[in-house]
Amino acid sequence: MNIIFMLIGFSVFIALIFLVAFLWASRTKQYEDTYTPAVRILFDDELREVDAADKLK
Repeated sequence: MNIIFMLIGFSVFIALIFLVAFLWASRTKQYEDTYTPAVRILFDDELREVDAADKLK
């Protein structure tokens, strides 16, 4: 029976850690830009080619 109480306490502790991490992430505005990460992978290669061409000039 003691192990059940220990596991409940441990799971509440882990849940509080995740809650604090979520609140920290939302306060530091990490969820502001939802569009750029979705399209960044599409333009990554093109940006690198342009950067390389600019360095040669």
